[in-house]
Amino acid sequence: MRTTAVHSTPTPGSTRVPRRRARTALAAVLAGMAVAAAGCGSATPPAAKASPGAAAFKPVTQDDSSPITIWVDATRVAAVKAYQAAHPSVKINMVTYSGDAGGANDLQTKVQLFDRTGSGWPDVVWPGIQDPTWAASGAHPFAAPIGDLISKDTLTKYASGAMSLCTFNGHIYCLRNDLAQNVLWYNKSLMDKFGYTVPTTWEAWEQLGLRVAKEHPGYLVGEVGSTSAEEIYFYGAQCPMNQVTGDKTVKVNLQDPHCTKMAGLLDRLLAANALGKVGKFDTGFIKNSADKILMMPGPAWYGQVVFASAYHTPAGQVAAAPPPNFGDDPTSHTGAVGGGMWMVSSHSKNLKADLDFVQWVTQDPGFTASQGTYPAYRPAAAGWLKNQQASGYFANDIGPVLTSAADKIWSGWTQSAPFSQESIYGTTIVPAITAGHTITSRLADWQSAIENKAKSLGYTVEH
Repeated sequence: MRTTAVHSTPTPGSTRVPRRRARTALAAVLAGMAVAAAGCGSATPPAAKASPGAAAFKPVTQDDSSPITIWVDATRVAAVKAYQAAHPSVKINMVTYSGDAGGANDLQTKVQLFDRTGSGWPDVVWPGIQDPTWAASGAHPFAAPIGDLISKDTLTKYASGAMSLCTFNGHIYCLRNDLAQNVLWYNKSLMDKFGYTVPTTWEAWEQLGLRVAKEHPGYLVGEVGSTSAEEIYFYGAQCPMNQVTGDKTVKVNLQDPHCTKMAGLLDRLLAANALGKVGKFDTGFIKNSADKILMMPGPAWYGQVVFASAYHTPAGQVAAAPPPNFGDDPTSHTGAVGGGMWMVSSHSKNLKADLDFVQWVTQDPGFTASQGTYPAYRPAAAGWLKNQQASGYFANDIGPVLTSAADKIWSGWTQSAPFSQESIYGTTIVPAITAGHTITSRLADWQSAIENKAKSLGYTVEH
């Protein structure tokens, strides 16, 4: 890990964003009220109200002048620097670490060490997107109940279900930064040229894929060779392959009809050569197939990152449609590939600055509108979408599609055990697909790999 003191002087040419006019007075917020900013002094604020069976949160003695330490991955360094430029009076020490990417548990390991030594906890952390219940458990949880410390009105402005990942024992312990809801991306120019209608169900998507394989060989309706493919197809199908159901209990059942139905559908498309078998960022895939993508289910960031930057698909061709669902499912859900969060430490001596940072970095319109991912905060998302549309790149207005999908992310996987599903899919299913095997034939192996990983982390597996 690398520690950096973020300088208070903005870099030349940087845009200074005004400090939020309404800052949270900690004592008042702990009482459940949002008021204008006020200093907390050095007095210990009153405890937040606890839900039944939960211990009340008792902040340590506060000091508004105390520096705050923020742990982030490399991608979030820019966010800390942007906040510091806009808030030069706040003293910040920035530490870069893995961000628990790839299923790592660096943060949890370090926190356990700090718990034993009684010092060293960061004030704010970026823990990626994994099950945060470990940080909300125990006699003195690491994470502060952030939902009790900020305005309830503010919380309602985040996308529906965004905070389900952060909720434990009736309290919200993290604040969602961004979302990566899946939609159906498609090449409108090609669809119009071939005379095809954009499908609305997985069944219709399959049938069109089989038709494309016959009428326009070489064109694709998606790919399953990326390690994130399971988060698109199986997450979207509501497959219970890593669903936390209790403290250290996870449900893994790849024989559930939601899983087998999707596996069979993908197998038929693979057999027809309508799906890519290697990753979307694979050099060979980009060279041979980038201009033959008719459709590709995927997250909100595919538009600019995949099609515009990686594939160089010309402007005016790429469009977005609502995520498909199975025809017999009256409720529409979708998966997600990414989307992170922020935690505030219960040990922090300057919760006022912590809370201001996590709210600014997820809400400030001047900052969030220019980021690469879809903000979880609805008002910020509106500005982000306006910027996306103003680029002139898309063939339709992607705003309504992405906005609707943001509220449809299936909660069954947002509460997932802290290990990498992508890594397991990449070592069990991707090689099988490459070797010509069906996904269905490898569901048992996939199941065993997930179970073994969960058990190695102390989880009880239920089916």
